[in-house]
Amino acid sequence: MAIQQKSSKIVHISLWAAQVILAVFLISGAIMKFLPIEKISVMMPWTGEIPKVGVRFLGVIDLLGAIGLILPSLLRIKPQVTPWAAVCIILLMFCAIVFHISRGETAVIGVNIFCIVIAGFITWGRFWKAMIIAK
Repeated sequence: MAIQQKSSKIVHISLWAAQVILAVFLISGAIMKFLPIEKISVMMPWTGEIPKVGVRFLGVIDLLGAIGLILPSLLRIKPQVTPWAAVCIILLMFCAIVFHISRGETAVIGVNIFCIVIAGFITWGRFWKAMIIAK
């Protein structure tokens, strides 16, 4: 029984670490998307080639994803939102991969794959934990 409790605690801490890492990553992306387009298009050329409102909208999406990863679990208000936020982040990153591949920017999809892996772990862990608690 003690081994199972220790294992559960390790998973819990790992999930929180993954949620914070991914949330910080998404928040930094959101902040970048609200900088002047001239500045961010130097680092991310695609931002200068789509409408400004699209860039800002993606910043809002990133911010909402970060909030969905942290606040529901932290406040223990609707914590089942957290794994769904992670699922939405996976979908967002798959769309980003398709977008970058269509533009010939395959060198940058590693970041999206990193996010998919982290969000996949969060999805698995939070749904798994919810199923154990429900039993």
